Amino acid sequence: MLACARLSALGLLLALCRGRGEDGGDSCDNFTDLDLSHCFLGTSLYVRLLLYTRANPACGRELHHRRFPSEPLFNLSRPTAFVVHGYRPTGAPPVWIDRLVRLLAEGRDLNVVVVDWNRGAANLNYLAAVAYTREAAHNLTAFIRAMQDEGASLGSVHLIGVSLGAHLAGFVGANLKGKIGRITGLDPAGPLFTSATPDERLDPSDAIFVDVLHTDMDSFGLRGAHGHIDFYANGGADQPGCPKTIFAGKSYFVCDHQRSMLLYLCALNRTCSLTAYPCASYADFLDGRCLQCEAFKPASCPQLGYDIIQWRESLLRLGQTKVFFSTTASQPYKKLNYKVDMVTWNQYLRWGVVYIRLHSGRNVTEVRVDHKLLRFEQFTSTRLLAQFDEDLPHVHKISLRINTGNVIGPRYKIRVLQIRLTPLERPERPPMCRFDIIMEENTEVAFRPLSCDSRP
Repeated sequence: MLACARLSALGLLLALCRGRGEDGGDSCDNFTDLDLSHCFLGTSLYVRLLLYTRANPACGRELHHRRFPSEPLFNLSRPTAFVVHGYRPTGAPPVWIDRLVRLLAEGRDLNVVVVDWNRGAANLNYLAAVAYTREAAHNLTAFIRAMQDEGASLGSVHLIGVSLGAHLAGFVGANLKGKIGRITGLDPAGPLFTSATPDERLDPSDAIFVDVLHTDMDSFGLRGAHGHIDFYANGGADQPGCPKTIFAGKSYFVCDHQRSMLLYLCALNRTCSLTAYPCASYADFLDGRCLQCEAFKPASCPQLGYDIIQWRESLLRLGQTKVFFSTTASQPYKKLNYKVDMVTWNQYLRWGVVYIRLHSGRNVTEVRVDHKLLRFEQFTSTRLLAQFDEDLPHVHKISLRINTGNVIGPRYKIRVLQIRLTPLERPERPPMCRFDIIMEENTEVAFRPLSCDSRP
C-alpha cells in the first residue's frame, strides 16, 4: 500500500512489507488502484481480501478464499474485523484506508481484513455499484462461513462498513442470520436506500450488536435509526467546517459524508473522547433536556468508537437508542459541555439569547446559546446546554450577557437569582455558582465563580 511505498522511499527494508506476490517473492498486496477510465467503462465485480495484523500493519497479504488456513498470520482464534468501503466514483483507493487499518491492527490483537471490491464499486453508474453489493456480500459470506468451518466464532466477527459498504455489511449479517458479533455503519448510504425495507439495508437484526454513525442525512447519508445505537454528530446532517455553497467544489458534496470516517478515526486514535447523550431529537439535546445516562452500565454516557461495545448489554436491553453530540470543525472535535441552570427574576417578560464566556488567565472561550429564543420572566428556571470549543480547567471569571435585541428605548434590568454551571464530562471538577446578580439586558456582566455550597 502507499504506506509501504513511503517506507521504501525512506530506504527501509522492503521486507517490512511482507506478503506473497504472484512471483513468489516478498511484496505487499495493495488495494486495487483504478482510474477514471475504468469508471467510465464500468468495472465488473472482483473481491479481494487483504490481511493486516500487528505483525504486518502496513503491508497487506492477500487471502485466498479457499487456501486461507495456510496463511500463518491469519489466526482464527483472534477476533476479525472486516473493513468494507463504499462507492468509489473515481476508482482511487479510499484516502482513509491506511490509517484505519493501522489504528485497528496496531491498537488491538486483531485480524484486520480489508474487503477490496473496488472492481465493482468503481462505476460512474451508481446503480451498478449498488447492484454489486449483494454479490459481494455473498462472496464475503462464503469466506466467513469457511472461517467458521475452520473453528472461528461468528461472535468474534466485526464488520466496519462505510457508506454503501455499511449496507453490504448488513447483507452479510443477514446471510448469516444475524449471528455475527458486530456491525459498525459509518454514515450508511442514503441514495436508493431511503425507502428500503429492513431486509434491503442495514438494520439491527443483521448482527448481535449494530452501531451506526450519521453525519450527512440530508444528502449522501441515510435518515432514521438503523442500529441498536445510532450516533448523530451535530444532529446527523450538516457538519461544522464543511462548505455551505457549491462554489467550494468537490468538498461541498463529500465533506459532511466523509466526516463520519474522520470522527471514527479520531475516536480510534484516542485523541477524541466524543460523549453522546440519549435523546429523542437534536433540538431536545440542545435544549438541555437529555443530559442523564443513569440507565447505562457502566453508569456513564456512551462514547463514539470501537469501545462502544462495553455499553452493549445496556443497549440491547434498552432497544434502539438515539444519541446526540456536537463537535468542533477540526480535531480533536470535542466540545466541553456544561449544564447551566439559571433562575431569573424580572418585572417585564423578555425574550433573548445567552452569551457565556469562561476566563482562565489570558485564555477565553465563549458560547452563544442561540438555537432558539429563551423566555425570561418572574421566577423563571431555565436550563441550558453550553458547549464550549475549548476546555479551560481553571476558570477564574465568568462573563454573562442576555441579548434581547432591544435597541430602542430603555434597557430593562434582569435579576439572576442563581446561575450554576456543571461540567458534564469532567466529574472531578465541582460545579460553579453565583447568586443574586443584577444586570441590564444586552450588557455583559463579569463575576468570580463561587462554590455552590457557599450561598449566604
